[in-house]
Amino acid sequence: MDFEASPPRFVTVDELLETAKGVTNMVLAHEIVVNGDFRIKPVELPEDSLEKRVKEIVHKAFWDCLSVQLSEDPPTYDHAIKLVGEIKETLLSFLLPGHTSLRNQITEVLDLDLIKQEAENGALDISKLAEFIIGIMGTLCAPARDEEVRKLKDIKEIVSLFRAIFSVLDLMKVDMANFAVSSIRPHLMQQSVEYERKKFQELLEKQPNSLDFVTQWLEEAADDLMKYKNALPAGGGAAGSGDGAVPNPVAVQNYAYLKLLKWDHLQRPFPETVLMDQSRFQELQLQLEQLTILGAVLLVTFSMAASGISSQANFAEKLKMIVKILLTDMHLPSFHLKDALTTVGEKVCLEVSSCLSLCGFTPFTTDKETVLKGQIQAVASPDDPIRRIMDARILTFLETYLASGHQKPLPAVPGGLGPVQKELEEVAVKFVRLVNYNKMVFSPYYDAILSKILVRA
Repeated sequence: MDFEASPPRFVTVDELLETAKGVTNMVLAHEIVVNGDFRIKPVELPEDSLEKRVKEIVHKAFWDCLSVQLSEDPPTYDHAIKLVGEIKETLLSFLLPGHTSLRNQITEVLDLDLIKQEAENGALDISKLAEFIIGIMGTLCAPARDEEVRKLKDIKEIVSLFRAIFSVLDLMKVDMANFAVSSIRPHLMQQSVEYERKKFQELLEKQPNSLDFVTQWLEEAADDLMKYKNALPAGGGAAGSGDGAVPNPVAVQNYAYLKLLKWDHLQRPFPETVLMDQSRFQELQLQLEQLTILGAVLLVTFSMAASGISSQANFAEKLKMIVKILLTDMHLPSFHLKDALTTVGEKVCLEVSSCLSLCGFTPFTTDKETVLKGQIQAVASPDDPIRRIMDARILTFLETYLASGHQKPLPAVPGGLGPVQKELEEVAVKFVRLVNYNKMVFSPYYDAILSKILVRA
């Protein structure tokens, strides 16, 4: 199939800025919906950055000025009253519509006009105001902040107390923002499919070539399935493709998603419609690569060891944890799989020998240890037969789960994957959740592209 890119279209700077804003909003909404662990975090400036130094200098000047004013005789409260005004607005911003009583208390006690009059008449008790503020903070804060609010009561020096109050209020702002995020997530989920599709359509209208890589991706998936089908004996058929000569659109889509788990991210652009989830697909890809190696090592180990060993759950779990730990850094550029597997082979042989001895089995001979270490070492090659079998079975499991409509319970894992079943099912659930959501958003585009591709096939 030939692939032709759409002609480039020149856009104005304003159009680019508008598009960038739309994409940013879409990415944020998407992140909130698909990432259950999404949290807003306090801004932390780099330790030696200019911004941090400037901020510290400005803050020190402000608090020094407040200290000087309060040390005068009589004290000057201009800065202090401004701070109380800021604290009042922050506390009011935390309130929900039903907090009528608290709203009235804050408005009444932190009445700036009244506070100014008390200051002018020498009757202002700034410590009493701080005590009230701390009390309200204790009522409104999340349980995780109770200790920080309690510590405020132990600070007697007024400038230090105000500094600490603002510090805790900043944390409470983050808490409230995260509470708001968790509250809107169910509502956002309902609207996000339409929202993302609408935003992508706007992007497509500004950049008509925004489906070029998607088209190429789906064409390749269709081609691969056709080649696979043609290579089968008469009467055979690709999974999900039916008996016809052309694979059905669902089978092509599912196979296309599986191809994302084997993507060369350094050499190939990622399809536009899955671009927001590229990092998630990369993470899944790395997890599956690690599972493939882990499964292959366990398979060759249990195949060589006495049958009684592999059936001992405690030993099998212990061995799996040891190998997982030694493969933890697989995602790092500095990681060398061959070297790591040498260490894995040594450690596995020690553990197997120990278990054989404890269980009263015939101990490993030196020749057997050498063979096992060699087989484990061989797993480093992508062409190793055991590794290829594990890889193929993992993809078959994921394909079956996708084709099943991701109903519970999950399909049975293929033979040899039993020791890594728990980890594989966790990855499968994440993968299918991503795929399912992506299909909900972009299926109209995929259907339109595949209707043309499969007619030409």
